Amino acid sequence: MPTAVQSTDVFTQLKNKIETKTARVGIVGLGYVGLPLAVEFAKAGFSVTGIDVLEAKVAGLNRGESHVQDVPSSEVARFIGEKRFTATTDFSIIRELDTINICVPTPLRKTKDPDMSYIVSAVEQIAEYFHPGLLVILESTTYPGTTDELLLPSFEKSGLKVGEDFFLCFSPERVDPGNPIYQTSNTPKVVGGVTPACTEMGRLFFSQALDTVVPVSSTRVAEMVKLLENTFRMINIGLVNEMAIMCDGMGINVWEVIDAAATKPFGFMPFYPGPGLGGHCIPIDPFYLSWKTKQSGIEARFIELAGYINGNMPHFVVDKVQNALNDNAKAVKGSHVHIAGVAYKRNIDDMRESPALDVILLLRKLGAKVTYTDPFVPQLRLDSQVLKSEDLMPSAAAADCVVIITDHSKFDYRRLVDASNLVVDTRNALKGMESPKIVRL
Repeated sequence: MPTAVQSTDVFTQLKNKIETKTARVGIVGLGYVGLPLAVEFAKAGFSVTGIDVLEAKVAGLNRGESHVQDVPSSEVARFIGEKRFTATTDFSIIRELDTINICVPTPLRKTKDPDMSYIVSAVEQIAEYFHPGLLVILESTTYPGTTDELLLPSFEKSGLKVGEDFFLCFSPERVDPGNPIYQTSNTPKVVGGVTPACTEMGRLFFSQALDTVVPVSSTRVAEMVKLLENTFRMINIGLVNEMAIMCDGMGINVWEVIDAAATKPFGFMPFYPGPGLGGHCIPIDPFYLSWKTKQSGIEARFIELAGYINGNMPHFVVDKVQNALNDNAKAVKGSHVHIAGVAYKRNIDDMRESPALDVILLLRKLGAKVTYTDPFVPQLRLDSQVLKSEDLMPSAAAADCVVIITDHSKFDYRRLVDASNLVVDTRNALKGMESPKIVRL
């Protein structure tokens, strides 16, 4: 085992490398979290190596091609050319690295328990090439206790001591794809370490490239921060979705209600209803907390109820379409329904957990012919079929009903209403417009 003097040297040496930007930075997982982070550290002057298991992704990055909407290919090409960024599938490069950020997916299984296989695989690869002086930071969203219970024992098998010979932290990713204001560099970064020395090393590392770093007392606190953030959103969206259903039953415009309530300068924060939750975080992360609390005999009732309400919104949307067509003397079966927007949120190309997929499948089950337009999603695979995005106006004019699922700013909504026979608006994209053709959520 390393002596105390050697351990102090390890801390000092890594600290000096980070402060002088000579530390070699590694990012495991080059998706919508890992690639922007890699770019920020390359911008800050570090040498960054990205590691990913997908050969096609790695080859594209090494050609200077970005697959992440928020990262321009020009930036990737620039840092490849300056030799400040490179990508590889070879984990043995870890022997040469000083820091590693783990940014791999953490999906849910169908049973709504966490699928930790991506984290486990990454940890096994890192453990194989583990060495003294390494800073490892897990960023993948997970349940409280993951860093202490899963990562730490694997790395301690090396015989090295955490906080002295190596440093281990958790720092929740806070990426909001397509956000023009808050991106990786200016979104405050929470970090918590297994020991105070780990926390300090994590804080020092992130402060070299990011504007604001928020240290917390432990990895469990940092893990819980992310779950609180997204559970807060999920539950409030569930509340306003239930409000939309209630207002619909009473003939009240829920959008007008929210706008009026939002004039209160205290004690109210507006959330907005929609066709369902999408993206990797909000529909999934709260169930990590629900799963973990069940291990302690605690029932997460708010989470389960909000999940149920949000999960039923695609059905509510399809009911609105069915009723709107009935009011126009048409059945869903045999009708042409055109979907405007299939990404899970506006102005991005991300399809993960998009409610549009559920709406399309439900409409097809009822016998509708379904087409779509999305300027960010040229094609999508559904039930082993590939659907291609169509021109909006001719498709809207030909359809019996248009359903606005994603309110992309590229859509000309006035022209859309004029061209359409019937429009079901699930996003209040047609706010301020009045027409007998419009049916609002």
